[in-house]
Amino acid sequence: MIFIRHFSVLIIITCQLSSFSQSFTDDKIDSLISIMTLEEKIGQLTLFTSDWATTGPTIRENYLEDIRSGRAGNIFNAHTAAYNRSLQKVAIEESRLGIPLLFGYDVIHGYKTIFPIPLGEAATWDLELIERAARIAAEEATAGGLHWTFAPMVDIARDPRWGRIAEGAGEDVYLGSLIAAARVRGFQGNDLTKNNTLLACAKHFAAYGAAQAGRDYHTVDISKRTLWETYLPPFKACVDAGAMTFMTSFNELDGIPASAHRYLLEEILRDTWKFEGFVVSDYTSINEMVPHGYAANNKDAGRLAINAGLDMDMQGAVYYDYLEDLLAEGEVSIQTIDLSVKRILQAKNKLGLFDDPYRYSDEQREKEVVLSSANKELAREIARNSMVLLKNQNSVLPLQDSDQIALIGPLADSPIDMLGSWHAAGQANQTTSVLHAFNQAGKKVAYAQGCTIEGTDTSGFSEAIEKGETADKIIMVVGEHFNMSGEAASRSQIRIPDIQQLLIKRLSELNKPIILVLISGRPLCLNWELQIADAIIEAWQPGTMAGPAILDVLSGDHNPSGKLPVTFPRNEGQIPIFYNVKNTGRPMQPDNKYSSKYLDVANDPLFPFGYGLSYTTFSYANMSVDKTEISDQEDLNFSVTLTNSGSVAGHEIVQLYMRDPVASVTRPVKELKRFEKVFLQPSESKEVKFSLSTEELKFYNSDLQWVFEPGEFRFGIGPDSDVELTLNVVLK
Repeated sequence: MIFIRHFSVLIIITCQLSSFSQSFTDDKIDSLISIMTLEEKIGQLTLFTSDWATTGPTIRENYLEDIRSGRAGNIFNAHTAAYNRSLQKVAIEESRLGIPLLFGYDVIHGYKTIFPIPLGEAATWDLELIERAARIAAEEATAGGLHWTFAPMVDIARDPRWGRIAEGAGEDVYLGSLIAAARVRGFQGNDLTKNNTLLACAKHFAAYGAAQAGRDYHTVDISKRTLWETYLPPFKACVDAGAMTFMTSFNELDGIPASAHRYLLEEILRDTWKFEGFVVSDYTSINEMVPHGYAANNKDAGRLAINAGLDMDMQGAVYYDYLEDLLAEGEVSIQTIDLSVKRILQAKNKLGLFDDPYRYSDEQREKEVVLSSANKELAREIARNSMVLLKNQNSVLPLQDSDQIALIGPLADSPIDMLGSWHAAGQANQTTSVLHAFNQAGKKVAYAQGCTIEGTDTSGFSEAIEKGETADKIIMVVGEHFNMSGEAASRSQIRIPDIQQLLIKRLSELNKPIILVLISGRPLCLNWELQIADAIIEAWQPGTMAGPAILDVLSGDHNPSGKLPVTFPRNEGQIPIFYNVKNTGRPMQPDNKYSSKYLDVANDPLFPFGYGLSYTTFSYANMSVDKTEISDQEDLNFSVTLTNSGSVAGHEIVQLYMRDPVASVTRPVKELKRFEKVFLQPSESKEVKFSLSTEELKFYNSDLQWVFEPGEFRFGIGPDSDVELTLNVVLK
């Protein structure tokens, strides 16, 4: 089938085509570009929003006219098979060339079946589960008429005040890179010609997670070394996994806004990494170069962006308004415009849209795929695997069948808050709360809301206390509203809101076991709660199947196995805090004031990276490495005997860490190098093995060359980043 209308005759005559599918080559894309008007070319570089997100399935009339005239070649925030078909029909049947639209949407952790927030998914440390979640999200989204997601967000984040920490994989470069690649593979699948593949978009390029003071959209000021060592590797992993698109970040880097950063977009992304897809701005980020103080006006911003290698303008209409004038004035070349157009048309072609622009608008598939029972069951599995047991004093968990339970808290029956930020088309009425899950399971609980998430109203306390008085154990579901984290949700204090803390205090005075279930999009400061509560579960914002997954963990039907992908601080004064810091010339000494420490709080975190308890216990023994000296091109082979020393079957995530104590540039005190999730029955043991090559001992030297240096390396294997590094190996 040929869907490009007036151009189809030309293609048949000059290229002898009967279809645009697999035979629609780059040469034929060039032929298409050659007959496009400048206005139509700029249209391919323009991305406008439908108004769905705020007003339902509608689009502004001027945007419809832009589609008809070829001045808008891409639309976001439009979804469902029927609605997107109707918009595609305008492009195909009413525009001069009938070039198909590309539909994008923020499918961040699910489309309608919502999985845990990405930070929660990262807490599973299970790459297969994470990839499966992205695959289900892609299948649902493409059934809903979408071609492109603005995910994964792969920004390394080490400041939990920054709300968008919720969207990433946490603080570690190695874990974050593996998760980034897994999510790209999940979204895009292994064959882009299939109608259930979703273009991935690696964002935000680059270093957005390093915003000063954890304040969203704020300045980033880091060294080139930090850029290469910490913030670029997850993006490189996305390129290697085949990501088709990148999104620039809002921040500046080294004084230049990312949307006009030629070093990022051309020298690194295209010249060094050989990325062949297209780059889109973040929402109006081209326009924002004006208040940044980098561009004199929007026209100047457009010149800077297009010449730096930014292909598509999201919502800012800068290219739409000014590219024609910039070309006429000689500030932008037609070759630059054509190259960006070609990249976008190539992406549309790889999705098969020239062959059949309606292939993603199948209402029957939409009915069968979206919110299917299988998808919900996977969401439940991932959610329960994401939960981290932070404390379990006197084995108060799991619950016993005989326990009389009081279920208290503003988040115990708040479905919308289970979905977290950026929950796409997820709906509260499709989400199971904790209270509803107890009721569905036939487990009687005495429920009281107690208070709202924020505020000062204590009128519900008396009912909560009354319910608590008759209970054996009190479960409190507390934490953040879904929009208290995510974009534009930075917080200077990252604590459970005061009204909820007061409710916890009042209930603790009953001297009943208190079990806190935390619903949050970020690490919280829990120093006080850790002293008050008998058990704490970090449940994150777990998604559509939140209630059943939480009940699975509380009841012991699932033994928690999640591990923290990010450090939890004792208080905000420790921030930023992360495990793989550099040492100092005056390391902390308890009895020496003139060493690197605080006067009012310990240096170490409340909970370290990699931490997580289980309902069973695990012991590590016989840790060894097969060589104490190695040379280039050799491998190191590590082993440890892991034993389930408790009485319950469970998973343990075994972690290998390394340190290079002396180098030509200083190295971190620890680096995660390997991990494995192991399942053991009670009393069962397993030898866990890891292998490292000398390539993985390399680092960037003072000239930013990727090298290794002779010397001693130290290694350790354990349950979290607090492990001691007791194995020494010398690289000759």
